[in-house]
Amino acid sequence: MATPEYLTPINDTFIAKANNIEAQAMKKYMKNKFEFFGIKSPSRKEIYKLHKSNYGLLPDNGFEDIVRWCWNQPQREYQYFAMEFLGRRMKKADIEIIELYEFIIINKSWWDTVDFIAANLLGDYFKRFPEQINTITTKWMASENIWLQRSCLLFQLKYKQNTDTILMTDFINKLNGSKEFFINKAIGWLLREYSKTNSAFVVDFVGKNHLSGLSRREAVKWMQSRGLV
Repeated sequence: MATPEYLTPINDTFIAKANNIEAQAMKKYMKNKFEFFGIKSPSRKEIYKLHKSNYGLLPDNGFEDIVRWCWNQPQREYQYFAMEFLGRRMKKADIEIIELYEFIIINKSWWDTVDFIAANLLGDYFKRFPEQINTITTKWMASENIWLQRSCLLFQLKYKQNTDTILMTDFINKLNGSKEFFINKAIGWLLREYSKTNSAFVVDFVGKNHLSGLSRREAVKWMQSRGLV
């Protein structure tokens, strides 16, 4: 598939700004799973700012093709661009966008994209379409895909007092005992974030449930720093 016209300036800029030394370091940091141009976050933000000023956000017509094109490229900066710009139009997304979100979760999956997608894109989506929560999360929890399961945990990461603790508890109980690092880390991370809103709930939950060492350490980390446990 040819480079979408909207992305031609980004493509040209990424190539011009490529730094092989940084690219190798970034690739190593990501366990050699992805190629990079070697453009660090501060520079990418400047590139995004200029692109938005000159060409606007993702166009309403064809934006899904643009995102999928980015996801098919070897360099990780394309995926970062796509998810960042999806985030800037998420308030305009319709109910069908969940199919695209699922695509970018299960393809080229790693924490650097999935965590942003879950906490931001999914977090907003399920707030606006709560009737979708049960259908989508039931399917994802049963999928045996750790990134979809991690997303079920993390979409409430920023919900604070609006967190559905019954749903959170159900997901944690179903995934507790997993051997997967990214699942156990997410369980602890979610509990840690919620402890900033309701420490008593998390203290009680951790006390009554046998969590993995990783999940437990993550869950109480913030409370320990405040002398609450």
